[in-house]
Amino acid sequence: MPDIDLPAKLAVSPTGTLAGGNGVYTKHLADMSGVYRDTAAYEAELTERGGDALVYRVESQDYGPHSGALTIGTSTLLPGRVGDEFAVTRGHLHAISDRAELYYCLSGRGVMLLETLDGRSEAFELTPGEAVNVPGEWIHRSVNVGDEPFVTLFTYATDAGQDYQLIADAHGMRSLVVADGAGGWKLRENPDHTGYRRA
Repeated sequence: MPDIDLPAKLAVSPTGTLAGGNGVYTKHLADMSGVYRDTAAYEAELTERGGDALVYRVESQDYGPHSGALTIGTSTLLPGRVGDEFAVTRGHLHAISDRAELYYCLSGRGVMLLETLDGRSEAFELTPGEAVNVPGEWIHRSVNVGDEPFVTLFTYATDAGQDYQLIADAHGMRSLVVADGAGGWKLRENPDHTGYRRA
């Protein structure tokens, strides 16, 4: 008889703390090179805030990458802008690209930016109590368009993996989430985007 995973009880706070988790990773400003289109603004942020300034933190719990396992976690994306671009996560397509992911907003205000390899785009604003069910084959990125941390609870099949290089090779996502000049946000086409190509 195969080993059976033991259930895990998790406590999730609106600030992103995940009691009972077994994984944490962080991304700092120095890790975000090439993510923002405005490289001069990014370099100015590095000079002003330093490369060790926290951009986002992910806490998670999983049983390992075997078939059927789920990863559950929280993503806490701090507010800010680089030029007129709002703070973002690196974004990814799942390495097993048909794997879906659910994001549920715990606190803050953000946008889930979604794109497909063949050119479709969607952007959903999230506030506490709202969720986005991201289907397989959709590239996705979190964007903080508010003035407090944007915290989401997420879950996906653990064996899905993440492909971050796809976005880097395309010189960013097709759309940028930027300030609209009136306290809100809008989408703007990324003129550097060269299209997505799977390896």
